[in-house]
Amino acid sequence: MKDKLIIFDTTLRDGEQSPGASMTRDEKVRIARALERLKVDIIEAGFPAASEGDFAAVQAVAETVKNSTVCGLSRALDRDIDRAGEALKGAERSRIHTFIATSPIHMQMKLKMEPEQVIEYAVRAVKRARQYTDDVEFSAEDAGRSDEDFLCRILEAVIDAGASTLNIPDTVGYSIPSEFGATIASLMQRIPNADKAIFSVHCHNDLGMAVANSLSAVMNGARQVECTINGLGERAGNASLEEVVMAIKTRHDAFNCETGLDTREILTCSKLVSSITGFPVQPNKAIVGANAFAHESGIHQDGVLKNRETYEIMRAEDVGWAANRMVLGKHSGRNAFKSRMTELGFEFHTESELNDAFYRFKQLADKKHEIFDEDLQALITEVSADAEDHFKLIALKVCSETGETPQASVTVNVDKNELTGDATGSGAVDASLKAIESIVQSGAVLELYSVNNITNGTDAQGDVTIRLAKGGRVVNGLGADTDIVVASAKAYISALNKLEDKGVKKHPQV
Repeated sequence: MKDKLIIFDTTLRDGEQSPGASMTRDEKVRIARALERLKVDIIEAGFPAASEGDFAAVQAVAETVKNSTVCGLSRALDRDIDRAGEALKGAERSRIHTFIATSPIHMQMKLKMEPEQVIEYAVRAVKRARQYTDDVEFSAEDAGRSDEDFLCRILEAVIDAGASTLNIPDTVGYSIPSEFGATIASLMQRIPNADKAIFSVHCHNDLGMAVANSLSAVMNGARQVECTINGLGERAGNASLEEVVMAIKTRHDAFNCETGLDTREILTCSKLVSSITGFPVQPNKAIVGANAFAHESGIHQDGVLKNRETYEIMRAEDVGWAANRMVLGKHSGRNAFKSRMTELGFEFHTESELNDAFYRFKQLADKKHEIFDEDLQALITEVSADAEDHFKLIALKVCSETGETPQASVTVNVDKNELTGDATGSGAVDASLKAIESIVQSGAVLELYSVNNITNGTDAQGDVTIRLAKGGRVVNGLGADTDIVVASAKAYISALNKLEDKGVKKHPQV
């Protein structure tokens, strides 16, 4: 019998800390449902003490998810732990994940605490968390740069206090696989009560070694890996869930453990997270990239045609790849539409919400003949974002011809008042965004403009991501349409609406 490797997904927490990747409560619930279908063991839903919005999101995920454990993050502070405990009350299975920094630079420069104080805080935090749940995880932040003797002391103390999972994070992506794996093995050997806890790892990708470090740790005894869909996360991101899981599955000869995940759901999760956050997946991304199972070389093509295993070490079908299939069209009815939305993990709360989504679906079906799941995901993301909009795009007119300066006229609903603005620009998109800005006068700085096709074909929807920054806040706006200029205007409006949301979250490490 092989050991069970616990998959701890932190897309909704650490993944959301990517600049501009903030998710609404409903978006977090949609992703949590997808992760549950993937059979992820633990879903870290957020940091309840960060804001009222994050508390509500964790609470909603806890009340929705039935088969996975729902986890909330907290600093080693009483108020954080109490907030997490309250948010997780409705969960079938809950976990509180508390952390404190243990590296010399963090203790001295950030916490301004002596090592003995850090141990005291850690022990008290674990004991307080145990008042809410028997499942308590403790993380030694920046363990990758911590003194091993001190790690042994603090980890032994928190096990005695009731922590059942010990997380050894490479918080800044500093480690290399050989040394990180050796650290895990050494800790498990040196800590007297190590057999009473599961050792976990949480690796960042600053040097491109998050997955390699995680797998090295697994080879040396770690039995929980913390990761995210698409490797989403702060800075260069986290260990990629799909890469860790498929490495374990594909190289079963090298790993004495296995996951219980339904890997056929990986691609669906990847596309959902990408559509909600606006972070596109690069074509050559392992497992979920568009080219992951494509063969250009004639030699490769010939080999695969003769025997797939000549160049493919995995089956594309095992991670959810299959030919795109048209599931709906312009003649499809409301029930068929609702049923497919349910299969994609989206539930309509009211009849009005269903009617609005179905109306938009019909509009899209008039524009493009084939409607794919990716189109439906983009449509639902747009419908969800419209719920409490401050700005709404009403009309857009653009004039662009060779040799002439493009002009745009835009009408925007601002708190139920329709305002029109006109502008010229270097192109149709530039003119349109300037026309919107002439109305709203946000003063935001455009940091990113990105266009991707959602599906294939010249009638495919364009998926536009716009990143705006203002006053220290960074937000992503998403827009999709068969007309790329309209998609761009939608994305800009989407970003402006997020800037209007004043529920600024605290960073958990501040």
